[in-house]
Amino acid sequence: MSREELAVQRARKAFQTGKSKPLEYRVHQLKNLHRFITERHKDIAEAVKKDLYKSEHGTELFETLGLEGEINLAVERLAEWAAPRPVEKNLLTILDEVYIQPEPLGVVLIIGAWNYPWAVTLQPLVGAIAAGNAAVIKPSEVSPHSAKVMELLPLYLDKDLYPVVNGGVSETQELLMQRFDHIFYTGSGTVGRLVMEAAARHLTPVTLELGGKSPCYIDRNCDLAVACRRITWGKFVNCGQTCIAPDYILCEPSVQSRVVEEIRNSIKEFYTDDPKTFEDYGRIVNKRHFKRVMSLMEGSLIAVGGDSDEFQCYIAPTVLKDVTGESKVMQEEIFGPVLPIITVSGVDEAIQFINEREKPLVLYVFSPDNKLIRRVIAETSSGALLANDCLVHFTISALPFGGVGNSGMGRYHGQHSFDQLSHMRGCLIKKLNMEGVNTMRYPPHTAKKLGWARFFLLKQVNVGRLRRMAMLAMFAALTAFVVQVKELSQEVLAVRQTGGSRQ
Repeated sequence: MSREELAVQRARKAFQTGKSKPLEYRVHQLKNLHRFITERHKDIAEAVKKDLYKSEHGTELFETLGLEGEINLAVERLAEWAAPRPVEKNLLTILDEVYIQPEPLGVVLIIGAWNYPWAVTLQPLVGAIAAGNAAVIKPSEVSPHSAKVMELLPLYLDKDLYPVVNGGVSETQELLMQRFDHIFYTGSGTVGRLVMEAAARHLTPVTLELGGKSPCYIDRNCDLAVACRRITWGKFVNCGQTCIAPDYILCEPSVQSRVVEEIRNSIKEFYTDDPKTFEDYGRIVNKRHFKRVMSLMEGSLIAVGGDSDEFQCYIAPTVLKDVTGESKVMQEEIFGPVLPIITVSGVDEAIQFINEREKPLVLYVFSPDNKLIRRVIAETSSGALLANDCLVHFTISALPFGGVGNSGMGRYHGQHSFDQLSHMRGCLIKKLNMEGVNTMRYPPHTAKKLGWARFFLLKQVNVGRLRRMAMLAMFAALTAFVVQVKELSQEVLAVRQTGGSRQ
């Protein structure tokens, strides 16, 4: 038996004991995960520095800070998320208990990505633990130093419920041969298809976070200095190796030169005149990806940057101008510090250009015109839409994060992670009385019985509204009673004052 198969069997056996289900146990594991992140923050920072040349502060800002927020939210709201969720009733079930009960799925496989080896690996784990599942964690071998540190996770979490399995392609393939109750994968569409194919053998549901070419439309009427500053930050953070980075810019020809200059100024502001020596500018993860990114620039006009050093896997922040939809750089997700600019006549052509391609993970639009923004929302489709900024929607736990079409399926963050990794079990609890009502469903079937069934089944009942109506009715009745008593009292008083008698 392979170590991968053994880890899955051990996790399933541990899950079947039921120990992951009590909320107190889940909270305890979540707090231990938080302790792991805080106590091992130096190890984590050093590993990310070796993998991606990211600074210690950059690691905390873009990797672990969000994780701490997700854990704190889950601990605070877990009882609410896991509670039964009442639903609307029809007249036949108005006196019954009808609700949705979230319950654990079982054993979840989490296949992490290398570009943010901590954030995109452990955020799904937060949801898996909160939902009461066991989870097998497979870090990406492309960021080996981070994967090595992640092996310390079982020192903090239940080692049977939450094993870490390291290795390369063969180990991942061996894991995918096992039966899981859910697979959560972050990475490329090519591998995502292989994951989905493997999952189909066991009818296993999947969450695929895949990325794609996220467009960024700049309206010529917006504040170009601010827009380009935010785009520069969103594009070149983590050396462009961010699934939600702006992949390319769409703008009118009249503002292309200004966009280039504003981005040039922002690069200098953020990374100095020599980004290669600047602590907060990263590196391409390995030479294979370095060569891939460099090849994408072939045939395009470099407007900013273009410098590179293969030995260091360094590529300077680069802007390409006068790019077309047929250019090599537009044939795949760039996933590097290269930003093409494509000119369009306006928002009409921009929308058409976007809609002719696969649905992106996120669509960015910069404009002071809310009407234009609403139009882009209405006439396009993407995993998310962010207007007048980049990346920051990822920080909002209340928003579902995920793709659509080729950019992925499923969603996570906050309660969305909990719901994604839970089975929403429909529950109906009836009593063994009022049997007479059931005669409408019992044979022999008649037109009269069908009429009653139509009335009872098609009439939805909003219990909250019924309660409010009942309270209003009681208040109205009480008010009427008080008025009658008052009128009667006045009549009695009048009779006494006149000395008469009341008939």
